[in-house]
Amino acid sequence: MALFVIASCQLMVVLDITIVNIALPDIQRSLGFSTTSLAWVVNAYTLTFGGLLLLGGRVGDILGRRRVFVFGVLLFVLASLLGGLAQNEAQLLAARALQGVGGAIASPTALALISTTFREGPERNRAFGVFAAVSAGGGAIGLLAGGILVEWLNWRWVLFVNVPIGLLIALATPRWIKESERHPGHFDITGALTSTLGMVLLVYGFIRAAQEGWRDGLTLASFVGAAVLLAVFVLVERRSRQPITPLHMFADRNRAGTYGIMLCLAAAIFGMFFFLTLFTQNVLNFSPLATGFAFLPVSAVIAIGAGLTSRFLPVFGPKPFMVVGAVLAAAGLGWLTLTDVHSTYAGSVLGPMLVFSLGMGMEFVALTLMALSDVTPAETGAASGLLNATQQVGGSLGLSILVTMYGTASTDEAEKQVPDFLSQATPAERLEFRRTGELPPPWADEVLTAGVSAAFVMAAVFTVIAALIAVLAIQVRPSDLERLQGGTGTGAPPG
Repeated sequence: MALFVIASCQLMVVLDITIVNIALPDIQRSLGFSTTSLAWVVNAYTLTFGGLLLLGGRVGDILGRRRVFVFGVLLFVLASLLGGLAQNEAQLLAARALQGVGGAIASPTALALISTTFREGPERNRAFGVFAAVSAGGGAIGLLAGGILVEWLNWRWVLFVNVPIGLLIALATPRWIKESERHPGHFDITGALTSTLGMVLLVYGFIRAAQEGWRDGLTLASFVGAAVLLAVFVLVERRSRQPITPLHMFADRNRAGTYGIMLCLAAAIFGMFFFLTLFTQNVLNFSPLATGFAFLPVSAVIAIGAGLTSRFLPVFGPKPFMVVGAVLAAAGLGWLTLTDVHSTYAGSVLGPMLVFSLGMGMEFVALTLMALSDVTPAETGAASGLLNATQQVGGSLGLSILVTMYGTASTDEAEKQVPDFLSQATPAERLEFRRTGELPPPWADEVLTAGVSAAFVMAAVFTVIAALIAVLAIQVRPSDLERLQGGTGTGAPPG
């Protein structure tokens, strides 16, 4: 029951990253968002979530993880209710940002609670397997849930649905989860603010570059501001007695490699969901509900990969699963680059999506175990928060880079398609094109497909980098295998 409560919270938090995607057109019509500002409905959540995860993990260490877990869940519930009731852009974006704060408090605390609730060895391996499957598969479940809620009710229910779920989690937590030991310390507010604002500026710089170009003054200013803030963040962490990001964690090559792999893979999985959603709805003409069902196999295969990995990982260690998982993900994304306007779901999307999902299921279990291996109880929250932060920040940053690739390729393709369109368009179609600057189908399908294919090329590059990091950086020690099999381990250095 403790695992069920913890996994339910993680599912709610992760699911909210994608459940809103399918509702975006309805939100735009309801609240009057422009196409550019609409992207911040997603970004307001992922950036505050990823940016504050480090602080959230530290808060749990200091104040007690169960107490902080319940507070984070209730804050998430309140923000979801306010978002569902929003009447304008500002109210919705503020609620989405507050949701991110609640998620940032609850999520790393949930992962740390697994370490303190389950004994090291097979029991904890299975718990991590469930948690990893939920973390990786929650995005696909969110797309399905979003499609059902939008099609049967309205967009507000993609937020309202969190209220009863979150309240049940908050009520069940004191009954099934014990409070952890509190560790004295202080909160690194300066580190949290500089890291969060630095990442916001970095992501904004990439998104603006896709719209206005790399020479745009605000684009360049965003990158400069991001570099300054992130440099200040590193200096603050080096001088702080109790930083939210203990930099000594990166001295361990396995843990540093794990964070690097997660950064790359998160970029790939965020991009896969985002661009395949565009492709299935705009080119394949799937409804929101059909799109949600189209992604359902992702969750099933991720769960299979996570289950197999958690079973055999104590025998072979995490490194083989890290390498094979990244290679499978790269193969799936490479296969997706072949999609065109004549592609079908069964012939061109389902196969590569399943290959990618199997690799991701293997990866998330191995990465979760390696990130928390041999961490002191006092720093479990910080270590889990850093892993989650790497996932969310990597996803946001990676998606912004992929959007830049998409924008460049789609612009080039549009220049090729415009002459053909003008030679065949009716006077009414030409007038509409001059007014909006947007091509209608089937020319728009060619433009979108070219951009999506280019984005998948870059996503595949990310996964290849992850595979190289796994091969070159990860070292599995005999003591690591002993701990995974339920022993104590000696902590001996690698041979």
